[in-house]
Amino acid sequence: MEIPTSPAERGRILVVDDDPNVCELVALYLSKDGFRVECVHDGAEALAKARSHPPDLIVLDLMLPSLDGLEVCRELRKEQGTPIIMLTARGDDIDRILGLEMGADDYVPKPFNPRELAARVKAVLRRTRSAESPPQAQERVTLRFPGLVIDRTGRVVEVANQEVQLTPKEFDLLWHLASHEDRTFTRPQLLEYVWGFDYFGDDRTVDVHIKRLRRKIEPEGHGYRYIQTVWGVGYKFKVEEV
Repeated sequence: MEIPTSPAERGRILVVDDDPNVCELVALYLSKDGFRVECVHDGAEALAKARSHPPDLIVLDLMLPSLDGLEVCRELRKEQGTPIIMLTARGDDIDRILGLEMGADDYVPKPFNPRELAARVKAVLRRTRSAESPPQAQERVTLRFPGLVIDRTGRVVEVANQEVQLTPKEFDLLWHLASHEDRTFTRPQLLEYVWGFDYFGDDRTVDVHIKRLRRKIEPEGHGYRYIQTVWGVGYKFKVEEV
């Protein structure tokens, strides 16, 4: 089902939920805000549609038939950086953390206020589009460290001359830390700088993304460590040979 909108559309949103009432409610509010909305009700169909015609953002339920939301998110993150907002039916932290570890950009626990969800969609898209804007000419566009190259223009990261795939938020977090080498940032500061002042998450979002980043840019046997934990404070970027 696709909900049409006005010619001045703000983007295309894929809503994935096995409850038609939830899909209809979300589509109603997003279409009022100028988005073109397409709804599907199972994970396999969502994965196929996202691959054939990537949307601007995906609202993805955790519990789905045929393929659950975590698996859909995991598979998409291997191939593309489309922003994903995960819907979680339970209040347990484990659902949120699993979603973030799979690469989701935000999460919304059910039941939710559709106005709040629409606000989060706009906030995530605003941050993503801002991050994808070409940097100013005077800004540094490539950072080089032993065993690590970060190219802001192409949003490419190489570890030991091999490209590694980062999600948009992982890249933004790495760039922010690396471009302020040896400066310590608290978790709230990183949430503000990387996720934006209107982010609805909490400090553990930063910890989850740092954990994912370390696995990707500090593989076993690489010989270098880049992201340092400053206990009781936060994180900093400092190259250390190991």
